[in-house]
Parts: sequence; structure tokens; C-alpha cells
Amino acid sequence: MRTKSKLEGFGFNPKESVHHFLVTIPASNREEVLISEHFSYDEAGERSDLTFSAGASDGKLRVLLARPKWNAIADEVRIEFNRRLKKDGLPSGRWKTGVSPLSRLLGKELVMLAWAIEDADPALIPHAIKNWLGLVPEERWWLFTMTNAATGHAIHGRGKGWRKALRFALTENPVADVQHEPLPLFELEEQHARSASVKRQTPIGGTQGERE
Repeated sequence: MRTKSKLEGFGFNPKESVHHFLVTIPASNREEVLISEHFSYDEAGERSDLTFSAGASDGKLRVLLARPKWNAIADEVRIEFNRRLKKDGLPSGRWKTGVSPLSRLLGKELVMLAWAIEDADPALIPHAIKNWLGLVPEERWWLFTMTNAATGHAIHGRGKGWRKALRFALTENPVADVQHEPLPLFELEEQHARSASVKRQTPIGGTQGERE
């Protein structure tokens, strides 16, 4: 079972998995918010170097979001993530100036929403948020995976392919008010996430830990 004191930011526990995401919020309101994906963790302090190279093994910058657009989604995302953390008996998180870590699954969901609004008309962002909230986590993970595979680079993938389709899907489709049951298409991603979590948390001869 996860120990609350070990969690950082939004559900990130480096003792369970070093794979995580970082939201970097500059002190200046004129600078963009950076969301990056990391596959290693430095206990002495988060690495500040981010690369724009698609071939780098760590510090992959997934999206640069204009500050007004970040402000438009920050509260709704915080409420949604804390609702789920509370449901799992975990402490809530908050955004802060500087670096805020997220667990790998919550990070995927945030990036997926950020991709959908990065080039969208600001007036359509409320529609994107409602459609995002209408998706179950398994769908958000799957959409991130598919988009990331083809157009996951912060700069070179912008406005192309899956990234562009994601924007239209969330900003122009009918708004969903409630979540629904996950579609069979997304069950494989859920099973993969559960299996990976069990492998990390189950000691030899012990019992299975909680799902991430």
C-alpha cells in the first residue's frame, strides 16, 4: 500500500515508479507553462534541463502552453485529480510556481488535454474541459498513447495528425456532462497499467499492492 508521506505533487511516488511528468510554471505570467515527461528521478532535486530532441531518453518536453490557456484549465484539472486521489485515500496536490510533479497516468491525462487546447480558440476551452471530464481515465490514457506515438514532440508534432484531430474531437464535438463506462477498446491499456503497477509493488512472497 502506498505511503502518503512519500507522495509528491499529484500522486507521484518515486518509490513505486520513477516515470512521471512535470509541470513547470514560471514566475512571470508572460511565459509559457511547460509540461514534460521524465523516465528517471533525482532524489537530490528535479533536473531542470529539458530537451527538444525527440531522441533523448529523459526530459522530453511534451507541450508548451500559453499562460492564459493554462489558467483556463488549471483549476478544473486540479479538482478532477484531487477528487480521484481522495477516492484512493491519497493526499491532494496543488499547482505552484516552479515545478509540480504528477504520476505518469495523471500526467498523460493532463498532456492530452493540453494538446487539445494548445492551438484552440480560447472560447472553445470550456467545451474541451467538459469533453475531457466526460472521458474515463482509460480513454485519456489511450488517446495520449496514440497521439504521443505519432506527434508527441512539443514543437514538431504541434498541429499535425493525431494532435490536430484531438483538438477537433474535444473542442467541436457535443459536450459530455458525465463520465461513462470505458469502451472495450481501452481495456487493454487499463490492464497494462494495472499489471505494471502490481509488478512494481508486489514483493517476493508478498501480496499484490494497490493499482496505481
